[in-house]
Amino acid sequence: MPLFSTDILKTIALGQMLSLCICGTAITSQYLAEKYKVNTPMLQSFINYCLLFLIYTVMLAFQSGSDNLLEILRRKWWKYTLLGLADVEANYLIVRAYQYTTLTSVQLLDCFGIPVLMALSWFILRARYKVIHFIAVFVCLLGVGTMVGADILAGREDNSGSDVLIGDILVLLGASLYAVSNVCEEYIVKKLSRQEFLGMVGLFGTIISGIQLLIVEYKDIAKIHWDWRIALLFVAFALCMFCLYSFMPLVIKVTSATSVNLGILTADLYSLFFGLFLFEYKFSGLYILSFTVIMVGFILYCSTPTRTAEPSESSVPPVTNIGIDNLGLKLEESGVSETHSAVL
Repeated sequence: MPLFSTDILKTIALGQMLSLCICGTAITSQYLAEKYKVNTPMLQSFINYCLLFLIYTVMLAFQSGSDNLLEILRRKWWKYTLLGLADVEANYLIVRAYQYTTLTSVQLLDCFGIPVLMALSWFILRARYKVIHFIAVFVCLLGVGTMVGADILAGREDNSGSDVLIGDILVLLGASLYAVSNVCEEYIVKKLSRQEFLGMVGLFGTIISGIQLLIVEYKDIAKIHWDWRIALLFVAFALCMFCLYSFMPLVIKVTSATSVNLGILTADLYSLFFGLFLFEYKFSGLYILSFTVIMVGFILYCSTPTRTAEPSESSVPPVTNIGIDNLGLKLEESGVSETHSAVL
């Protein structure tokens, strides 16, 4: 498949749109923490889950049949409870890790989620990779290493952390939970529906994050001196996170969770570029090199189809992911062939 086909370019564009959403959440969180001394990650997540609840969970309530909210809860409530818990805690653990370990550790160890995601996709989604995919992942991780080196040379690594081991463990746990959440998301949006995933995450995410913020953040919330600037930053964060959650299932449906996670590795770089103007970061040419290396790896990964293994007794042909969702097309072609044979 050509490296710069229309499908590859669309995949790149969609991935970078998600990266910009993540960049928006990072910038608004940093402004809240540095300018206004507000550090309430669970409250920020809670607002996002509330938005998902108000839009997508309410939509499910008006669905009929097996897609109705009550019917889904009756059959799968415990599964979505676990999914909501994984999603909420993944967000919380990564943010909490910054209090214990260094920026370098978070950026490097966060990439641990990619091999975990590939392993889960292999066993749960039956994805089958080629050598080029492993090379592409290595290239992307090399780009992340270049970015970390640029951070150190630019003097951004000025926090040694209070307990590096605890922080590193939190990052690894958070990255693993992200992988679990992403694999479940890919399965649900491809096998069931995007609305069901977002509606259930909105419902259980609101409940779990609401309980957790009352336990761990009520004192921090009480200390906030609210004004229109702080409120605007909370709104901006919530909108960026809401867009990320709303658009990611669309991108995963036409690609895969692994390719999406490779594409959003550039989010930190976008944050750095904006930080040059907003937070007076020092520029390094290694940032440009890092961005280029990550994009090369991302394009390599997307340029070669992954195969979906099927049980030997299944009549469904193998499915490939090449930047478009071919499952429906393959099944349709299979159905046409069977109909033609029946007619003959």
